[in-house]
Amino acid sequence: MGNRRKSRELAMQALFYMDMSQNDSNEMLERFCNNFAPSRKVLPFFLKIVKGVIQGKAEIDSILERFSDNWKLSRMSCVDRNIMRVAVYELLYCHDIPSKVSINEAIDIGKKFGTRESGAFINGILDSIRMALDKEEINMRDNIQTNKED
Repeated sequence: MGNRRKSRELAMQALFYMDMSQNDSNEMLERFCNNFAPSRKVLPFFLKIVKGVIQGKAEIDSILERFSDNWKLSRMSCVDRNIMRVAVYELLYCHDIPSKVSINEAIDIGKKFGTRESGAFINGILDSIRMALDKEEINMRDNIQTNKED
């Protein structure tokens, strides 16, 4: 498994942990890292994703709700919701990652950690978001810091 895939999986797990705790503080992130110790190779991208999702959560969640017909975020499985948060963050703010890569990674992680339906569910929503971004139908505030990886 590649370092970026491992970073994404750990980011989803950290975000899941914080989501279930309803606490996305730095203390919770530190607690997660102390228990699961991301490797030096995985840590920079992992932190970029988690901190970016937390900082842009309101905007990311708004976009997810807009493109998930008949699904409120609260009704989605916590796994699917956080996989999509990671992918939407990448679609919006990681311009060095092709959108198809972000979507395919999210689908694969959904198949691994979610339900049998997760892959198709995630694909449908993220592909709609990708198409809207391509058509410039999503107005976004580019205010999330995207720290360069070291």
